[in-house]
Amino acid sequence: MLLLVLMSHITPRNRRLALNGLFFLAGLCFASWASRIPDLQTKFGLSEAALGGVLLVLPIGSLTALPLAGWSVHRFGSRPVILISAIAYAATLPLIALSPGYWMLFPVVFLFGMLGNMMNISLNTQALSVEKALGKSILASFHGLWSLAGFVGAGIGAFMVFFGLSPAVHYLIVMCLAGAIVFFTYPYLLNERSATGGGGLTWVKPDALLLRVGLIAFLGMLAEGCMFDWSGIYFKKVVEVPAAYTVLGYVFFMGAMATGRFLADPLIERKGRPFVLRFSGLLIAGGLFLSVGAPLPVAASIGFVLVGFGVAAIVPVCYGIAGRSASYPPSVSLALVSTISFFGFLLGPPLIGFIAELAGLRFSFFAVALAGLGIYGLSTWRTALFQVGPKVKSA
Repeated sequence: MLLLVLMSHITPRNRRLALNGLFFLAGLCFASWASRIPDLQTKFGLSEAALGGVLLVLPIGSLTALPLAGWSVHRFGSRPVILISAIAYAATLPLIALSPGYWMLFPVVFLFGMLGNMMNISLNTQALSVEKALGKSILASFHGLWSLAGFVGAGIGAFMVFFGLSPAVHYLIVMCLAGAIVFFTYPYLLNERSATGGGGLTWVKPDALLLRVGLIAFLGMLAEGCMFDWSGIYFKKVVEVPAAYTVLGYVFFMGAMATGRFLADPLIERKGRPFVLRFSGLLIAGGLFLSVGAPLPVAASIGFVLVGFGVAAIVPVCYGIAGRSASYPPSVSLALVSTISFFGFLLGPPLIGFIAELAGLRFSFFAVALAGLGIYGLSTWRTALFQVGPKVKSA
């Protein structure tokens, strides 16, 4: 009876509130995992190389899940996939901490990566439906909540460490919290099951629109991945700040990225998606050129803030365009663009290391600035391509 009452009150506004909670949950689970990596390294006695191997299987799992995610959402609808992946994603956290040994970490972390991306594709598919129902751009705000959850999750992790709680206890608490969030939000989701179903797990060729958008997202994720992994090292070795302040580069970047995602939707409404992509590319390039040209604490900090604002909207905007493709259903389009872009996130950090080894870390950041210029160029050339499919109405 309660479920029937809730279902009768499903509105675009309620669906948006429910998705707010689920996007926050996704970010919280990932941040909870990341915040306890040092403790897991100690618990399992991992060397740096062994830890690197464990960390590598997570993005491999994420990448592996993409065709399955696109097909399952297309075949069964986003609602059941959100339910299964959200519960399983949170339940996998304690399994990581309770693994009997190093050998078991690989399949569990691989599964964690898979479930995270299953949740990502299904949530974004549902979010595109809500965006269409509301008639205005809201996708970036959902990604902003994911980023905000990263800060909250890191804070909770620090709290758990301070009071000496093990990763297992920490993860069990997060799992229980996740169950409560899913319980209260799931009834407000609608299922957009495709009328055509799906024939199997197959790769499809992206059309001109999805290839262009995928390349833009690839460059954005390349810059984002580099900033995630190398910002602290850049502040330490190039900016040469005291050891206690090396984290500032990461904090400035992450803070600007989270803030930028909450500011992006109104800008999209006023100026359109091509403009936001061009502006984002210029911010990335300008911020990195400033940081490279004037590697001083204040200038580099301003530069990293600009980069954070620059990368903030790229993935949400690209997803918004891809979800309106006339060639494929939203879930398949999202999986295609996410597959292309994910390689940028994987290749960016090692590319920085390779270039830094040859020409120095400072020059490697100059090379990443070219990604921003690439985004600007791809967003400027033949912008009419971005207008295919149904458009989002102005608010």
